[in-house]
Amino acid sequence: MAPANPVSKRYSPMINSWVYPYFEQNWRLFAPDPESVNRQILARTAHTGRDGSMRVSSWFDLTAVDASAVAHQPFPSHTAQNMLRRAWAAYVDSHGGDDKARTERALMMQRYLGNIAADRVAAHGGGAFGFVQLRVVTLPVAAPGAADGDRPPTPVENRLLPWWKVSGHGE
Repeated sequence: MAPANPVSKRYSPMINSWVYPYFEQNWRLFAPDPESVNRQILARTAHTGRDGSMRVSSWFDLTAVDASAVAHQPFPSHTAQNMLRRAWAAYVDSHGGDDKARTERALMMQRYLGNIAADRVAAHGGGAFGFVQLRVVTLPVAAPGAADGDRPPTPVENRLLPWWKVSGHGE
């Protein structure tokens, strides 16, 4: 948090590779910026069989698992509430809209997000897989007191990310 100086400029790439995304510091704790949209992050996996055939799983709702973990805990952890959401925000910040990693940080955020998804799918009995794909559906937050009836909100964005190779999940 100190001002830039010759030492910090020289060593910042090495320090940042260890610090981000686990120990990022910001002021959101003191001045929160509430979300204006709800994001539903879904994952599916793929497994290549011995005969070369590809088996693709159905979509698994990672956001619903997080929401359930928070709803049933009197004191939910910060990671249960924010890990997936912050990983997605960091991915978007580093990739933009085209899902192409152009920096080391962008590659790191892509691996981080992919690892979170792969670990969570595996923890819920996802079986063996070698690839993971994410879909992010962005829905508007209704204004307080708005009566839209029982209609689900129309998605603002339905973003399908490319398949990512993952390791250590039974392949």
